[in-house]
Amino acid sequence: MIIEALAAGLVVLLILVARTMRLTSRLDRLHIRTDAAWAALDAALARRALLARLASPKLQAATEAAEQALKADREAAENEVSRLLGDLDRAALPEEIVTELADAEHRLVLARRVHNDAVRDTLALRRRRSVRWLRLAGTAPLPSYFEIAEPVAPESGEQALVPRASARVLLVDDRDRVLLFRGGNLPPNNTEQWWFTPGGGIEQGEKLREAAVRELFEETGIRCAQDDLTGPVWLRRVTFSFDSRWFLGEEWFFLLRTNTETIDTSGFTQLENDIVTGHRWWTTAELADTGELVYPPLIGPLLDDLLATPWDGTVRPVR
Repeated sequence: MIIEALAAGLVVLLILVARTMRLTSRLDRLHIRTDAAWAALDAALARRALLARLASPKLQAATEAAEQALKADREAAENEVSRLLGDLDRAALPEEIVTELADAEHRLVLARRVHNDAVRDTLALRRRRSVRWLRLAGTAPLPSYFEIAEPVAPESGEQALVPRASARVLLVDDRDRVLLFRGGNLPPNNTEQWWFTPGGGIEQGEKLREAAVRELFEETGIRCAQDDLTGPVWLRRVTFSFDSRWFLGEEWFFLLRTNTETIDTSGFTQLENDIVTGHRWWTTAELADTGELVYPPLIGPLLDDLLATPWDGTVRPVR
């Protein structure tokens, strides 16, 4: 019996070791893929910068600033290059420059998408409990998405980036769970879904707290006074695409405690009814374990930090 038990234990151990080795190998491959995708994206950005300078000396300063920017500031710098390129009169440029620039922009779009796909797959694996508990990622840094606006054809008349300020609410119940909605883009571009906090755009003439209170009531049925809100505790600046348009988002997050779990979505607009497919309360542990897309991506540990101590009045920038 003892020998059989030892043999069974050895088999189980070997299986666990084999699975761990497979996970480690897969994680290494994903990190290599992510690094290679970033190198390709960086090269695509460099080619666009070179052609932008050839197209107009006025882009010299912007392209140099983008090339010299830290990675955390690179998105904003590259979006400025995109904005300036969108203002160019391409009809007045040499045909070969126009052709090369259009090709560079197309290749940049592809490189960004390949990079973000690699980041998505890597993050999904690193969120697994076994990977985190066994620290299989070692000291490898956590990869992050690179979000810049895709180029808009000059003849379309569209803005490359539409500014959009919004007020969002971290609605936390008495069990320290946060409410998130699930949704995506409008059909037919709604194949990908993600989770996000209640909130929305600030209307003309509205103040931040007014917008947060209004959006919260419209989306959850929960009424609160402006003074009930804590914050804004976070500020997230992000470039995102919705309904085939690109937005430069500025999201201000407030914290609100609630003792109710009942959510009433009857105040949804038609657009919200079209894109929101569900909602649920999440613990921070569940957010850390999930492989689904959640925005902000690190909301779990960020919320843990926020709930651990009284808010000190600082608006923290988050990604």
